Amino acid sequence: MRDGTLSNRMARRLAGILGCFGLLFGVFGAHVLRSSLESHGTAEYWRTAVLYHLVQAVALLALSGWRPVPRFAFYLILGGVTVFSGSLYALALSNLKWFGAITPVGGLAMLSGWLVLALARGPRTGLL
Repeated sequence: MRDGTLSNRMARRLAGILGCFGLLFGVFGAHVLRSSLESHGTAEYWRTAVLYHLVQAVALLALSGWRPVPRFAFYLILGGVTVFSGSLYALALSNLKWFGAITPVGGLAMLSGWLVLALARGPRTGLL
């Protein structure tokens, strides 16, 4: 990421790491945390966090093929899913309702990233 650019390789790595952790959290929630999440009534928060986590990871993987990578949109989506899913994971684990107040901030960042993409010219070459 010299000179402020986001290389396709770095974007692909970030998307891969995000996807790996999304899958890991999904498996962990379904098997290790299942009874705890269900007994606290927070399993749906966990499932929602995993769903958005994985969908955004796939979107970022697709963006990693754009030349150049749309940095602003990429970082908005990455930051958004981190805050959105992260706050839902924390809410599901702790059942502290104030984490739910943070979730919309992540949602707005993801929405903003998608809107930036909708208004962008598109890739010069790549996947889409």
